[in-house]
Amino acid sequence: MHGAQKNTNFIYTYINSIYNYINEVFNMVGDALKTKKPKAEMFLHSPTLGTVMMVEDTLKCGELMKIAELKRRLPKKVMHQTLLGILDYLQESNKILIGTKGVIWIYNDDQKKIAKWMKNGLEV
Repeated sequence: MHGAQKNTNFIYTYINSIYNYINEVFNMVGDALKTKKPKAEMFLHSPTLGTVMMVEDTLKCGELMKIAELKRRLPKKVMHQTLLGILDYLQESNKILIGTKGVIWIYNDDQKKIAKWMKNGLEV
């Protein structure tokens, strides 16, 4: 009987340590999410890959445009919060620049186009 009780104590200790670890992970994730957006808000309007690509293709024209103009140019309607989430993602991945005058696509491997932008001194 004593051996069975020892095994039971070990299992309870093991389960308790797993429980504590999971709580630590959730607390770290929760703290990270608090710095950005509330948990519920992050998953309300998750865009599909197709929607992200549609926004990228529209922005690749190389023109500086307001968000309202971007919404008009999109082939399909996109919810405002979803669009803002996509723009956050694109800005964090250094594909666009969002300034006071609008949004512009900056990710480009074409050195001639970049040189032209620098020469013209495009203000964003």
